[in-house]
Amino acid sequence: MQETKQIPIIDLFAGPGGLGEGFMVLKNKEKKSVFDIKLSIEKDINAHKTLTLRSFYRQFVKKNKSVPQQYYNALKEADLSKREVLIEEMLDNYDEGYIARKEARLIELGSKTWTAKKVDQIIKDQLKGNKDWVLIGGPPCQAYSNVGRSRVGGINKEDHRVYLYQEYLRIIKKHKPAVFVMENVKGLLSAKVDNEKVFDWMKRDLKVSNNYEIHSLVKPVSKDSDFLIKSEKYGIPQKRHRVILLGIRRGYSHKGEYLKEKTEVTLKSVIGNLPKVRSGLNRSFTHYHLNEVYRNGKPKRLYKNLPDTSENWLKEMSKNIKQIKLWGELELNGLANGPKEIEFGTGAEYLKSNNLISTSHILKDWYTDKRLKGVINHESRSHLTQDLMRYLFASLYVEKHNRFPRLNDYAEHSKDLLPDHANVASGKFADRFRVQVPDKPATTITSHISKDGHYFIHYDPSQCRSLTVREAARIQTFPDNYLFRGTRTAQYHQVGNAVPPYLAYQISSIVYNILKS
Repeated sequence: MQETKQIPIIDLFAGPGGLGEGFMVLKNKEKKSVFDIKLSIEKDINAHKTLTLRSFYRQFVKKNKSVPQQYYNALKEADLSKREVLIEEMLDNYDEGYIARKEARLIELGSKTWTAKKVDQIIKDQLKGNKDWVLIGGPPCQAYSNVGRSRVGGINKEDHRVYLYQEYLRIIKKHKPAVFVMENVKGLLSAKVDNEKVFDWMKRDLKVSNNYEIHSLVKPVSKDSDFLIKSEKYGIPQKRHRVILLGIRRGYSHKGEYLKEKTEVTLKSVIGNLPKVRSGLNRSFTHYHLNEVYRNGKPKRLYKNLPDTSENWLKEMSKNIKQIKLWGELELNGLANGPKEIEFGTGAEYLKSNNLISTSHILKDWYTDKRLKGVINHESRSHLTQDLMRYLFASLYVEKHNRFPRLNDYAEHSKDLLPDHANVASGKFADRFRVQVPDKPATTITSHISKDGHYFIHYDPSQCRSLTVREAARIQTFPDNYLFRGTRTAQYHQVGNAVPPYLAYQISSIVYNILKS
């Protein structure tokens, strides 16, 4: 393959584009983009919008052209509705917008609307006869998740997500990429349907039916677990463990090159310099209704709404600090004299700020963009006032013990700290409230972060909240100028489902060296 020729990429089940982002960052000796994404397929409308905007941005970067100021103007618009108008107008007014919309496609693979014939034609049109191309992506992984399987009592063989890999396989068989990179959750290694391991099917189908050699990205393969990548070993600030297969078509050869381990990157080093924001307030539990019950037989809970003001937040924090003082065991440190008002309040979709990461940080250039002059997607979610007490307790507990408390630790201090939840007594989710420890990589960012923040509590007691979208994006190694579109819930969901771009960047170098041969 000629080194000056860009290598086409097709990205299936693309999500917000984390895997593709990493590949598009790679440059050759002439400082030119090595890869070129020709098609990104995603079914979620908000992730598709994110993909489209990022594709627009990349059209300029890959040509070494300056990204237009309109892009940054849109990112700096804090009103979601106005921002969407600015983005769509920008896409309408640039040729690069047309290209981006042609590349990022809103398609549900395996659906009746998008038949194999339609999808094949789109892929064929975008590849334009090129035989040496790369397929990236991974079928939806919720069906293989260990937690998901335990809740439903194993994998349901009728779950179409289990078999979406067959569509991925069909595309490999039909279009024959030179290399493919397929990502999935750790649970894939043990998942079974009708007592047969799903992972064995995949390896057999890929190798025998499609003439591919299947490799690990971290070591020579002697057992299934060798396909597991522990992201924290490769400079990602989270303990994200995922299965990634590297498929190489016969005719190309593996060079024995693997991901190189890097210095561990801690959580605090990547989010500690972001602007401080406080938790939002929404409501407070008052009492149980004596005459009404929910369907599960539990008494109905009654709440009162609480205006989300700085004054109310300071009152709630003061009350909680006073209670913790009475327990005596935890050190309040900077909160001993009460809470302090936080300048940026609950944050916003754009906050003007400087010095967002240490100038000596290994990923400084990866994250930052001087033209942004601030931070996007950095707004806290609102919490139940009773949860604020749990968050404050948990973050102070981490400061003292360097580990997050389990539910029994809450109970030892006060039964009022225990959530009113059916699973509390069973101990099934003993780590329901999980503070992220600052001097270690974070735990895995997942799509569950879109539902509540209990597993993703910020370590700083003075902020007393769960992580913002931007903090989660930093942990996932998305650049700061990577805007997640849609509602805040949709933004969280996109970030949680993504592949860390910095990990993808390291993988892309291995793929490039295979194709250069």
